[in-house]
Amino acid sequence: MRKLTKEDLVRLLDHRIFHQISRLADAMGIECYVIGGYVRDLFLGRPSKDIDIVVVGSGIRLAQALAGMLGRGAHLSVFSNFGTAQVKYHGLEVEFVGARKESYSHDSRKPVVEDGTLEDDQNRRDFTINALAVCLNQPRFGELVDPFDGLLDMEDRLIRTPLDPDVTFSDDPLRMMRCVRFATQLNFFIDEETFEALARNKERIRIISKERVADELNKIMMTPTPSKGFVELERCGLLPLIFPELAALQGVEKVNGRAHKDNFYHTLEVLDNVCAQSDNLWLRWAALLHDIGKPRTKRFDPSLGWTFHNHNFIGAKMVPDIFRKMKLPMNEKMKYVQKLVGLHMRPIAIADDEVTDSAVRRLLFEAGDDIEDLMTLCEADITSRNAQRKRKFLDNFKLVRKKLVDLEERDRIRNFQPPVSGEEIMAVFGLSPCREVGTLKSAIKDAILDGVVPNEHDAAYAFMLERAAGMGLRPVEGKG
Repeated sequence: MRKLTKEDLVRLLDHRIFHQISRLADAMGIECYVIGGYVRDLFLGRPSKDIDIVVVGSGIRLAQALAGMLGRGAHLSVFSNFGTAQVKYHGLEVEFVGARKESYSHDSRKPVVEDGTLEDDQNRRDFTINALAVCLNQPRFGELVDPFDGLLDMEDRLIRTPLDPDVTFSDDPLRMMRCVRFATQLNFFIDEETFEALARNKERIRIISKERVADELNKIMMTPTPSKGFVELERCGLLPLIFPELAALQGVEKVNGRAHKDNFYHTLEVLDNVCAQSDNLWLRWAALLHDIGKPRTKRFDPSLGWTFHNHNFIGAKMVPDIFRKMKLPMNEKMKYVQKLVGLHMRPIAIADDEVTDSAVRRLLFEAGDDIEDLMTLCEADITSRNAQRKRKFLDNFKLVRKKLVDLEERDRIRNFQPPVSGEEIMAVFGLSPCREVGTLKSAIKDAILDGVVPNEHDAAYAFMLERAAGMGLRPVEGKG
């Protein structure tokens, strides 16, 4: 954390827009402060273009005055029902709100709002590090107002609520997700009293919409080390309530002295490994869900030990229900995650055996344009503590990658369609849509993937005629 004096803050706020807000507020005779995340990030040295301004008075009036002063290039949005307004200007987003105090009913996170003082407004903030305010009025420009020792908490890397954490979390249970998210994003610790309140109030999360919970989960997923957030969610008891399928991975079972690994912590290790290679949110979701089918497929075989046969296929079937329940997008993003979960064992199976052209062709055909992401996921999935075994897999993956490149250049398999279409098969043999057409089309595809014939029309056509003859089919006159 940076040590900033008032002079430092004055220098850091030396942006045209802060001075314009200052002059307008003084002319209108109202107090105003920049507050919250922007101030926190000044001290943490993190870039931010989202500015929150709290006004002891009408935030909307000050926003309207600023937009008028800025003229062209400024875009004003007023939200009268919420008493807020936003000014967008040259990449900055400045949100204005009147200082307020809030009270809550037990069955809703929507507060009853009244006009208030700066103190009231800081009291309603979620965490001490988000309650920091810097005055913009000219006589006090750059003066920090820190009633809850948020600076000390930043020095100690602590997430702590300004007031009683039980009240803070019960009033607005979404703050529990935000607590874990900020700890993960900033690599901070959750204050002990605050953490205990998370555990006590976890059931209150049920009144929060799935969309809001998913939004916080996505923000956790996009941190450099999201495992930290999921461990905290599991520790405080929130995870079984918001994501029971993931929580079900936790734990180790032992029979006759033989135990399986803890699939929850394995999954988090794979997730962190993927995050070190890619910032693709949906590849990260595929990593989080890659073993989600294991609890449903877990069996103990006295001769084999613990098995999870077909957990990839069961997991792929679970993906749509998980996305639907969690209000994640039911579109190509879900299908992408489902595909990677279903295929994630294939490269490992190839790498554990002889790397044949046929197996690699089939992998390339099924993965299509997502082959690179699939390989990233599978390499991240090698978490063995046996260094020799791990090295063998990674070396074989290099061979798989090389064959993928070579075969794609030679055979053009990625997203290929058989060069002889079903329509052409029907025309050649005078058939209507029937089982024989599908059989021939599949035979052509398999022959190309197995390297029996090249991925070319004439070779595939000749193969079709030969296979059809064995099925008792003859071309119509003039087609052979």
